[in-house]
Amino acid sequence: MVLNYIWIGFFLVALAVALVRLFFFGETDVFTAIIDSTFASSKTAFEISLGLTGVLSLWMGLMKIGEAGGLIQVFSRMLDPVFRRLFPEIPKGHPASGAIFMNVAANMLGLDNAATPLGLKAMQELQSLNPQKDTASNPMIMFLVLNSSGLILIPVSILVYRAQQGAAQPTDVFIPILISTFISTLVGIIVVSAYQRINLLNRTILCFLGGTALFIAALMAGFSQLDKDEMNAYSTLAANCLLFLVIIGFIVQGMRRRVNVYEQFVEGAKEGFSTAVRIIPYLVAILVAVGVFRASGAMGLLVDGVRWLLDSCGVDSQFVGALPTALMKPLSGSGSRGMMVDAMATYGADSFVGRLACMVQGSTDTTFYILAVYFGSVGIRKTRHAVTCGLLADFSGTIAAILLCYFFFG
Repeated sequence: MVLNYIWIGFFLVALAVALVRLFFFGETDVFTAIIDSTFASSKTAFEISLGLTGVLSLWMGLMKIGEAGGLIQVFSRMLDPVFRRLFPEIPKGHPASGAIFMNVAANMLGLDNAATPLGLKAMQELQSLNPQKDTASNPMIMFLVLNSSGLILIPVSILVYRAQQGAAQPTDVFIPILISTFISTLVGIIVVSAYQRINLLNRTILCFLGGTALFIAALMAGFSQLDKDEMNAYSTLAANCLLFLVIIGFIVQGMRRRVNVYEQFVEGAKEGFSTAVRIIPYLVAILVAVGVFRASGAMGLLVDGVRWLLDSCGVDSQFVGALPTALMKPLSGSGSRGMMVDAMATYGADSFVGRLACMVQGSTDTTFYILAVYFGSVGIRKTRHAVTCGLLADFSGTIAAILLCYFFFG
């Protein structure tokens, strides 16, 4: 419903701006530009979706091998000591714990098709523990914020879109995204814990979060000793090595579990193909709306207005071109994806704005969409502090992405 209003809003605002340009400034070519943009944007959306087919099939096939090989269960066992302290109200051994662990692990690996059903299953199990069936419980809110903070180890789709848009090194945003999404998740955990009075000052949590934070700090300290070209080269090398090790790890784990890796790959690749086909109408819809909004001059007015305000305050406004992606991200994944693609198409995939739009896209997840799907599936109407905590996590991830983009690419 939210995306419906946003989509209509794009066209109505574009119409208003175009009429002002026509009648007050005599710009008779504005509607020609808008119509040309609709055809160009729809063609671009189809070409992007078509180009995604092969790469999505490849990665979904590999992910299917990893799923069948039991990697989600491995992640569950690794996270168990931490999650038992973040969800103190869940009885030990309750089925909700397993579903939560598997959902988070699937999200971290980018297994969207597996993550959503597991998330809905986790919500159903959490609802069975909920004394107030129309009100979100504490574990439900913590679970939602962990999802909305967008913690992911392998941002495959973003790397694929960068490759489609002609980036020289599609993986150069891998390390910055990893850092920014960690910051978003960390802030989300801290804010929810403050609301729910969960004690984070225990050895397990401090070791996990502290150890991860020290690793991130060491990573940034190491990169700070390099110049921009070396930083780009080493971060790209690290990302490529990690991705290749993941591929090999999936295959080796599948072989160890005596999984028919070929059949699993083919099964997953079919899902990748169908996924690429399914996103065509959504991508066409949002790219056409964004194209009309931009061609009318409305996007320029918005961005120029924010830029003027920042310049007046003496603040560097280089990042403003990526703000539409940041503003759309909490509302709609497909909408923010369209904004990201539009930013890369407009400014260039290897431009500061193009890279920042990708980093913002990868730093958080769609808070309102997740809230609607997960809470709606169990009839939750009173969300308590879920929206506040989710949006604070989104905001921190966006700020982290901006600062990291200056650090790596500024």
